[in-house]
Amino acid sequence: MLHIINKSPLTNGSFENCLRVAEAGEIILIEDAVYAATKGGALEAKVREVMGRYKIHVLMPDLEARGLADRLMDGVTAVDYGGFVDLVAGNKNCQSWL
Repeated sequence: MLHIINKSPLTNGSFENCLRVAEAGEIILIEDAVYAATKGGALEAKVREVMGRYKIHVLMPDLEARGLADRLMDGVTAVDYGGFVDLVAGNKNCQSWL
């Protein structure tokens, strides 16, 4: 299953809720959720902890729009819009976390 998160982990519990409830799968962080995948960020330790359970992706255009492209954590895969479409098409189910 692909879990799609778009809210900032600093102001919304979507990321934490996903990690608490969802079983293994893939997560893509889009829009303000990309802050979770940054080196030195508030959730860096949490993201590293769950990398064995989830494959974490980030939408690169959203990371770039926030000036964070050079702070992407190791082990997080950056994808473009085509890669996002491939993730959606490659997963039987998708869950958006609001």
